[in-house]
Amino acid sequence: MTNPYLISRDRLVPAAPDAVFDLLARPSMHSVIDGSGTVRDAQPQGPARLAPGATFGMDMKMGVPYKISNTVTEFEEGRRIAWRHMGGHVWRYLLEPVDGGTLVTEQWDARAVRHRVMYRITGVTRRHPANIEQTLEKLAGHFAN
Repeated sequence: MTNPYLISRDRLVPAAPDAVFDLLARPSMHSVIDGSGTVRDAQPQGPARLAPGATFGMDMKMGVPYKISNTVTEFEEGRRIAWRHMGGHVWRYLLEPVDGGTLVTEQWDARAVRHRVMYRITGVTRRHPANIEQTLEKLAGHFAN
């Protein structure tokens, strides 16, 4: 049985893990690959490149504009990066070198969120699979050019 609070998708990206990781570690690039249409831009006071424990803000829009602050919670150069915001859920990217590039797994993980049932009630868990697939498609397309 799958857990609705851990949504995971993967895709082959035609680039080396270090190149993919470098893109993911730069908040200014998140809007370029965002498949949900909610990520607008990185806030300028944050770091240009993420590191363990770094905090960074993003300008978002889901109906109305808002800002969100994130903290890097997992960081293994070239292999794994994840961040969490005040909602408690984690966005995670796992990178595995394979023939032809990198197998990138993107995960939305709300298993540790206390009131996670709200994500199901509001439809978040239904929307995220398609959004993640779109993000991975944009990520792969970024390196295909």
